Formats: sequence, C-alpha cells, structure tokens
Amino acid sequence: MRVVAQRVSQASVEIEGLVTGCIGAGLLLLVGIEKGDGDREIVFMAEKILNLRIFADADARMNLSVRDVKGEILSVSQFTLAARGKKGRRPDFSSAEEPGRAEELYDRFNGLLVASVPVVTGKFGAMMDVHSVNHGPVTIILEKASDDLKPS
Repeated sequence: MRVVAQRVSQASVEIEGLVTGCIGAGLLLLVGIEKGDGDREIVFMAEKILNLRIFADADARMNLSVRDVKGEILSVSQFTLAARGKKGRRPDFSSAEEPGRAEELYDRFNGLLVASVPVVTGKFGAMMDVHSVNHGPVTIILEKASDDLKPS
C-alpha cells in the first residue's frame, strides 16, 4: 500500500466538471492499493495517517496530527501509485490490486479514517481532477508492504 499525504489548506475533487468533494485544512491522500494488501496494511496505514505529526503547534513545530488540529481528509484512490518503472519507458501496473478488491480495501480504509476525522472521497475508478493548495509545502510518501508486517 502506498499513500502520498499532502498537508493542505484546501483541496477538492471534480468529476465531469462537478465538484464532488472538498475540504478545508487537513490532508489530501492519494491512495494506492497493491496486490497482497489486506486488513493489516489498511489498519496500519490508517493509524499512521491519523497520528502523523505534520501540523504546526503553537511554537511552529510540526508536532500535531490531523486529529489534533481537527482537520479534514480528502481521500482519492490512485492505482498509478503501484506503478513500477524499472524497465522500458511505459510504467508497469501489474502490482496494482484488481479493481474489485482494491475498491473494497479502499472503502474499509476510509471507514477507519472517518471514525476519527471528517473524510470526503473521490469516486473509485473515475477520471478525476484533483485541486489542492499544498500548505508548507508538506508532502509525505508512506509505504507499507505486506512483508513489512511479518515478525523479524
């Protein structure tokens, strides 16, 4: 599972010219589900994001989470995060989870987030225009492979 998390002052998603979701201050998440991902990866990533300390405290230090600042989340499914580009010039998307399973995991992931903060989403599988004002800018790439969860 790969997630690109951007701290934003605002963000929105548009489908066929209509704004289908928008947020104020919070996080824009671009979410890629890969083959082998399951509940363990989803739970891990949701907790990581909800507790990621990338918002400024009273001393202007990145010390607060999206929960702490009562921020919002715009979550957008993006299978292209599973792309590999080691060979040739065309990305290889074979690591991306099959659409039905990916949508199920993506929905469960968002369900874990919405239990703590307001969440709006794009539409799974749709062609979307995502607009954001990256605050900072702050962009964090989070990755959790199913192998990372095995005891060492």
